[in-house]
Amino acid sequence: MSDKTNKPDENERADAGGPHFIEQIIQEDLASGKHERIHTRFPPEPNGYLHIGHAKAICVNFGLAKKYDGLCNLRFDDTNPTKEETEYVDAIQDDIRWLGFDWEDRLYYASDYFEQLYAWAEKLIQEGRAYVDDLSADEIRAHRGTLTEPGKNSPYRDRSAEENLDLFRRMRAGEFPDGSKVLRAKIDMASGNINMRDPVLYRILRAHHHRTGDDWCIYPMYDFTHGQSDSIEKITHSLCTLEFEAHRPLYDWLTENLEIYPPRQIEFARLNMSYTMVTKRKLLKLVQEGTVSGWDDPRMPTIRGMRRRGYPPAAIRNFCDMVGVAKVNSTVDLAMLEYCVRQELNLHALRRMTVLHPLKLVIENYPEDQVEEMDAVNNPEKESDGSRKVPFSRELWIEKADFMEDPPKKYFRLSPGREVRLRYGYFVTCTGFEKNDAGEITEVRCTYDPATRGGDSPDGRRVKGTIHWVSAAHAVPCEVRLYDNLFTVPDPAAAEDVQAALNPDSLQVLTGCMGERSLGEVEEGQRLQFERQGYFCVDPDSKPGAPVFNRTVGLRDSWAKIQKQQAGGKKKG
Repeated sequence: MSDKTNKPDENERADAGGPHFIEQIIQEDLASGKHERIHTRFPPEPNGYLHIGHAKAICVNFGLAKKYDGLCNLRFDDTNPTKEETEYVDAIQDDIRWLGFDWEDRLYYASDYFEQLYAWAEKLIQEGRAYVDDLSADEIRAHRGTLTEPGKNSPYRDRSAEENLDLFRRMRAGEFPDGSKVLRAKIDMASGNINMRDPVLYRILRAHHHRTGDDWCIYPMYDFTHGQSDSIEKITHSLCTLEFEAHRPLYDWLTENLEIYPPRQIEFARLNMSYTMVTKRKLLKLVQEGTVSGWDDPRMPTIRGMRRRGYPPAAIRNFCDMVGVAKVNSTVDLAMLEYCVRQELNLHALRRMTVLHPLKLVIENYPEDQVEEMDAVNNPEKESDGSRKVPFSRELWIEKADFMEDPPKKYFRLSPGREVRLRYGYFVTCTGFEKNDAGEITEVRCTYDPATRGGDSPDGRRVKGTIHWVSAAHAVPCEVRLYDNLFTVPDPAAAEDVQAALNPDSLQVLTGCMGERSLGEVEEGQRLQFERQGYFCVDPDSKPGAPVFNRTVGLRDSWAKIQKQQAGGKKKG
């Protein structure tokens, strides 16, 4: 299987913007009358939190069902009680709803089918298509062979159907210790597909199940459960990622030999994204080792992490649509996701002024006790969002980077003798500044032109620089957390040492930031644009009068820049 980089394989579409290959299959099946209604499912294992890769699978399964007026089930494939928890079941349901999808009354569990699966296993045994094996896991692995060498038959492969049925029933009764026996399908140890070399169907495992409790001490394997669960639910199009392509012959073998309804499995490329790792086992390790604060750490690629960081659900859906559905694995640039987030927030996020690195600005000729209420636009993209009042006073906070004692060329912000515009305020001209004993600038002094209220000059003079500010007397102290990529390498999953690939600057916590008055009344989860700073979200750690903000994404659009460069190159060529 090939692996392409940067963008999905557009060759899988009939034409630019046309239906992708799964849509073509669905359209043909509906047109031919093969199915009156399509029925898909999203089948997560409840052994962790959902991540961006799951988001794509959710959008594909629920999205296609919605597009073609079909149905989509939510089914938990809960066959491994040692790693599954109710916490994950609840979180997965919550995340899917947050993304904007609903399974209505079609919530199912593989554990609902344990009795039926057991009965099917007995059927295979009785027909000589399954046997109980006493080999250990290591011995089974050694007998399986390699990609170039066939496997070897187990010495227990030729047990009679009667003996196998007796042993299997005794396995269920709890007569044997964990790991001492398994049930295997009897297929072909010389098959070119290793998944067909007598795969394990059941193992002995004394573990408390989150739904069935201690009713079972044997549990079906995922490969034995998955296809039959689809069959029970009459799934018409079983949509899986490419790694399940080699498992499809086994699923087909099972439904054929059990003589049950055979769903059609169709594989599509999973979502791989640069600077992102979506292996649940490795993500769990990051949580357990304290590398991140939890599954909802805003640096995590989990839906929980993206929610806390401030990603809108519509942006994730739009991203999945942009990625598309292909038959070839690809690696998508993280900048594409950030572009979708930025596009959505630009339309809906209210604007606010916040100073992250405060420097005092004193307007010497402004009345000491005067406070004016300036009109500030809430969102230039949505006139309906109106405006707000922002207090303006003699002493303000500005960004340290907006003043330089000895500026270089093309620096258009504040410096000695230079005039700039205060956003929504006045034109001010720097008259001086103060330093502390360490030589650090602690205060900037200036004068203002009363005729320029609102940021316009009646005499038509123009200034090149506009800076934002916050009234010192009305400022709301806040904490701001700046997030960057968790990893420094494009493919962290391939790194020999994941810890060495971590970005030491993935989180910077800024305290003592100053926000405008309205930030004292924000609500958890609210998304805002801090003018000239980026897009931010109110974190759950916030307290009344002491908000905490997570930077969702910066204002700089690297993906749009990449697209522009590529378009320019095509025109030039």
